[in-house]
Amino acid sequence: MRYSQYLLPTTKETPADAEIVSHQLMLRAGMIRKVAAGIYNYLPLGLRSLRKVEQIIREEMNRAGAIELLMPMVVPGELWRESGRWDKYGKELLRLKDRKEGEFCLGPTHEEVVTDIIRNTLRSYRQLPLNLYQIQTKFRDEIRPRFGLMRGREFIMKDAYSFDVDEEGANKAYEKMFQAYCRIFERCGLEFRAVEADSGAIGGSYSHEFMVLAESGEDAIVSCDSCRYAANIEKAELASPAGETPPPAQELRRVLTPARRTIEEVAAYLKIPVTSLIKTLIMHTDKGEKVAVLLRGDRELNTIKLCRLLDCTWVEMAPEEVVLALTGGPVGFSGPVGLKMRILADQEVRLMGDFTVGANEKDWHLCGANLERDFQVERFADLRSAAAGDDCPRCSGKLEIWRGIEVGHVFKLGTKYSAAMGARVLDDKGEEITLIMGCYGIGVGRTVAAAIEQNHDANGIAFPLPIAPFQVMITAVNPNQEMIREAAEKLYGELQDLGIEVLYDDRDERPGSKFKDADLIGIPLRVTVGERGLKNGELELQERRSGVRTMLPVTEAAGRLAALVGNGLA
Repeated sequence: MRYSQYLLPTTKETPADAEIVSHQLMLRAGMIRKVAAGIYNYLPLGLRSLRKVEQIIREEMNRAGAIELLMPMVVPGELWRESGRWDKYGKELLRLKDRKEGEFCLGPTHEEVVTDIIRNTLRSYRQLPLNLYQIQTKFRDEIRPRFGLMRGREFIMKDAYSFDVDEEGANKAYEKMFQAYCRIFERCGLEFRAVEADSGAIGGSYSHEFMVLAESGEDAIVSCDSCRYAANIEKAELASPAGETPPPAQELRRVLTPARRTIEEVAAYLKIPVTSLIKTLIMHTDKGEKVAVLLRGDRELNTIKLCRLLDCTWVEMAPEEVVLALTGGPVGFSGPVGLKMRILADQEVRLMGDFTVGANEKDWHLCGANLERDFQVERFADLRSAAAGDDCPRCSGKLEIWRGIEVGHVFKLGTKYSAAMGARVLDDKGEEITLIMGCYGIGVGRTVAAAIEQNHDANGIAFPLPIAPFQVMITAVNPNQEMIREAAEKLYGELQDLGIEVLYDDRDERPGSKFKDADLIGIPLRVTVGERGLKNGELELQERRSGVRTMLPVTEAAGRLAALVGNGLA
């Protein structure tokens, strides 16, 4: 492809509304352009990378035995009502009506549609197992679309759905998809972790997220330094601490803590470590339930774990007026002593004694508080977020914290959708059985953006070879000079004949401007054709990621470049 004839609108300035590196660089490199909040045009350069990812996905899904189909983006509301998600999914589901007042939605995911296909198509266990997938546009009406392709409203997604007659078959399907996902992200040239995760709005009993490691990642993940355990911070289990509750060694006493509301302020004022304080959080749920949750002062509540314990959809801090009505004191001074409500505590609290808590009165705390003697806890459970250095729940190792970007998610759905929508077949005894499902998603655009977050420098993108829009870039320093133009054209033709994807910068621009654009768009191999090198019968090769420069004999350049591309060494 000749640069002069290509739509590649690079820019020097960073757009003001682009907050993260991938968003900034995709806009500057002319890969995408914004149409509306969370909705983008994929320009030619960006589309080439997307198609590369799609091709890798297709090859590995087909290798794993999945079959491609295509389902509609506009979905009848009646299917979503059958599954029970029409009212439960939330405002992210964009609902609309046609001219006949029929209700539809723009599909954010396609469990209902594929289940409808299966229930109207399959009759016998002999037609199973089956795994269907598509690569298609989705829409989720995010309240705050941001970060470019990381959290858009319209996006390209690969979603697959498996159907089996029993748990054994469902487990095999899940494992096949798990391994396929590992191959996909390895082939994309990405450093990633597969972590245990919460199933969220999709539902199901078990799931893993595939996270590309990047400092800019919006998700925290934990992994063990000794074994293969890894989990999203929302899901990460914590080992139950061994030991007994210590007996009281202090009397309970009230202490004045004027205007000290936060744990850090109280600890500093009383000259005690934050680990000797217990924070009391007054929470309320979507069911109207109100509970007090106790945590060690330096710990953070994991609301996903609390939701799971309380069997609710959401839980959040109670408003100040509710806290005042329930405890008698303002926010920042809540404590468990004398509290007339359900009290839950993180399992770590069970081993604490003689700690400091709020006194349920403005400007006062209680020191020397102890379990059993001063208050009762209804239940101890794993309720906090994991932290670096925590014990691994699987072995004797320690947990490490990473930042990651979710690019894929695999779920064991069980019969959540098949039971609700009547997806059944006859077994070998002629009896009806409900199918067991799994679902498996990859964000295509998100994968490209995550690759850029992981592979860039101060000058621009440094694409991994497998998903780079082009493999080689030829930069003619001065294409108006006959010797340079002829050498560049010859190399361009030779590389095309060898099947190499090449972008030829034939523009009549200053060399410095061309080099800056080359660094910005991140093609793995750049060949500079200049007068100085040609006089010595050579061309300069620069590897984008390493910056290493090598002189290639003109007569060997095409073959050497083809070998590098073929070996994946760029």
